Amino acid sequence: MKKSNKFSPEVRERAARMVQEHRAEYPSLWAVIAPKIGCVPQTLHEWVKRAEVDAGVRDGVTTSEAQRVKELEREVNELRKVSEILKLASAFFAQAEQGRRIKS
Repeated sequence: MKKSNKFSPEVRERAARMVQEHRAEYPSLWAVIAPKIGCVPQTLHEWVKRAEVDAGVRDGVTTSEAQRVKELEREVNELRKVSEILKLASAFFAQAEQGRRIKS
């Protein structure tokens, strides 16, 4: 499932801050604040959870850690491709070298 980036990180952070600052004032902040921002309450709830994880208040993988893992996975995939290309090239040149030795 691809997440939409309709809202900027700044909007998400501001919305999460609003929820945290006004928790005691409303019985359901999600229903009050979400429409003001233009999102559904569940989306706002996810933003607040993400902000709490990033702040160390809630257990989980922080945004920066998740980003780093994603970058490392991309790098590993690229290195695997390069390694495969080098193996094929090495085998090709080894086979070509053997062909030259036999003919001489």
